[in-house]
Amino acid sequence: MYKNILVPTALDKEHNTTGAIEAARKLSDDNATITLLHVLEQIPTYVAARIPKELMADNHKSSEEALKELAIGMPNISTIVIDGHSGQSVLDWAHKHQPDCIVIAGHRPDMQDKTLGSTATHVVRHAHCAVHVLR
Repeated sequence: MYKNILVPTALDKEHNTTGAIEAARKLSDDNATITLLHVLEQIPTYVAARIPKELMADNHKSSEEALKELAIGMPNISTIVIDGHSGQSVLDWAHKHQPDCIVIAGHRPDMQDKTLGSTATHVVRHAHCAVHVLR
């Protein structure tokens, strides 16, 4: 069983976020810490200069609220929203906080998509801890 689990989350319909959280809970020790992490992709500076700062702040706040909603009623779950590139930011956070397991949802394969997805693939290839991928 794991004591410190990271669950990178994408807040869209394509990813099995609730499944990843449930898998993390099943893989966790009794007193484990589970962290839900969402990465807001950085917008190129030439685009960001034209977007109102309030819109960016609202996006950050709504992401935080969505994560907190996912964690309602679950003990030992914390949430964090950061800015960056999804795959690398997950790895950077993991390197700094040393989880012993990462539970990440990958794309569900269909006739056109037989890959895990770029973020899950990057995490699987470069993480220094166990990685569980859900499809």
